[in-house]
Amino acid sequence: MTRTTTASGTVAYEIVDRVAWLYFNRPDKRNCMSPTLNDDMNAVLDELEYRDDFGVLVLTGEGTAFSAGMDLKEYFRETEAKGLGATRAAQRSSYGWWRRLRWYQKPTIAMVNGWCFGGAYGPLFACDLAFAAEDAQFGLSEINWGILPGGGATKIIRELTNFRNAMYHAMMGENVDGKTAAEWGLVNEAVPADRLKERVNDVAQVLLQKNPVALKATKDAIRRVGEMTYDNAEDFLVRAQEAANSYDNEGRKEGIKQFIDEKSYKPGLGAYDLNKQKS
Repeated sequence: MTRTTTASGTVAYEIVDRVAWLYFNRPDKRNCMSPTLNDDMNAVLDELEYRDDFGVLVLTGEGTAFSAGMDLKEYFRETEAKGLGATRAAQRSSYGWWRRLRWYQKPTIAMVNGWCFGGAYGPLFACDLAFAAEDAQFGLSEINWGILPGGGATKIIRELTNFRNAMYHAMMGENVDGKTAAEWGLVNEAVPADRLKERVNDVAQVLLQKNPVALKATKDAIRRVGEMTYDNAEDFLVRAQEAANSYDNEGRKEGIKQFIDEKSYKPGLGAYDLNKQKS
């Protein structure tokens, strides 16, 4: 296992058992996102996306935080002092890697090991799945220092939880713990902190057994259909299935063969054996 760290030191990653563990790496700053960190995340996501030595990416934070949001000094004050052009460049970089993560080629999991504030809701929402430590802290603190939750955070909280929870969370600026975050739908599940990495790795190992083309098509479909009418979604999904088959029809055939002819698995109880599939 070799850990790679960017030249600036703000981002690190390691690949273990076909899982890429990607770290916010500013533990002394509770992993606040600076322009440098955002640029590094863009570069690392580019470097990793199409590598064949891993199949699932986990995003987490070094130390006691996932990410405490945007660095108020570096991202806001220092960037704004350089003028509108610098501000827009910083926004493109941060929003850009969150967007990349939303449509990433591999399944992604957010492992919220501690503080998750403000701008950190961007990469939280960008990941396909999310798990948190029960004592992790989630907060939209923007109202406490005089702005609204920008950078997509208001849309994200409204998307992930109900109207009353979203309104209270954004207007009051109060934190909720991992258990409440799971109840609200901000994460899939909250577990004791000492079991968090094990639980996330177990989920990653299950995903590694699935057809990767089907996983990519499925994660994209879930995001797309949320803003469609039923009829539009139905038509889109028919075309999406046809497109997926055009890339990987052998996988579809193999799955059907193992179920119908070989009777070697049951789709409701697990995935077909990828090792038997023709490349």
